[in-house]
Amino acid sequence: MTEPLRTVGLDLPLVKEGKVREVYALGDDLLLVATDRLSAFDVVLDEPIPHKGIVLTQLSLWWFERTSDIVANHVITADPEAIIERHPPLAESRSRWEGRSILCRKTDPFPIECVVRGYITGSAWKEYRVSGTLAGEPLPRGLVEAQRLEPPIFSPATKATEGHDENITFERVRATVGVAVANTLRDMSIALYQRAHDIAAEGGVILADTKYEFGVGSEGEILLIDEVLTPDSSRFWLTDQYEPGHSQQSFDKQPVRDYLDLMVAKGEWDRMPPPPTMPPEVVDNTSKRYLKAYELITGEPLLQ
Repeated sequence: MTEPLRTVGLDLPLVKEGKVREVYALGDDLLLVATDRLSAFDVVLDEPIPHKGIVLTQLSLWWFERTSDIVANHVITADPEAIIERHPPLAESRSRWEGRSILCRKTDPFPIECVVRGYITGSAWKEYRVSGTLAGEPLPRGLVEAQRLEPPIFSPATKATEGHDENITFERVRATVGVAVANTLRDMSIALYQRAHDIAAEGGVILADTKYEFGVGSEGEILLIDEVLTPDSSRFWLTDQYEPGHSQQSFDKQPVRDYLDLMVAKGEWDRMPPPPTMPPEVVDNTSKRYLKAYELITGEPLLQ
């Protein structure tokens, strides 16, 4: 489980390969595998981050269990024995996917990133500083960076195949998926955020914002899909370091961002592929941050 894995490369039909995940078809099921790849500034690094894919998978499973009363999800099983029992040929490649995979139901995903912001930061802060809005919707005057938003705001975005997602208005979501579905996605997303925010707070962690993806199952039901409430899909801050009025240190790939910013400042990288080589200490520190995020949120270390 601890060997860094940049590419899974299973001998199965590859449905989708993202920056981090590889999705394989298994008849009526999907095998969602999280690699140890890491992207920063929309560029995938050459060096895998040890344990990252396992953290993403196991933390998603932890959250799926604690939110299933709000919305059902696409998980069939993540137990390796159960996966092999359902699909015996996977036994030969078990060492490559064990611990980092979820066997899922197929869905028809909505073309919307369901973002919920409990604090104004990132692209939301940039837009607010310019126009006083978020995705075109007016916000109260006088907010400062990283200030808590009460209540949390549903801030949808498009799913970009390349580059950054684009913030869009709720009216555009309604026009895309229909009024009833748009209202349901909004209400589910906010309920999920509020549940997760309260749980994370118990471990001394602030869930600043997060994004969800939903899809329609075979019987027409809306399911929570993909990853959920991980350092890759969320901003986590440490409660004891939180201080509104400036940017906060996110509990994720910050060491990588800091190093790449340094390379840009020195004129040694232009934020285009190929990325610079990551020093071993940056890779190691990033791995430790992912593992620490898991431990703080769940209350248990991932690696015994």
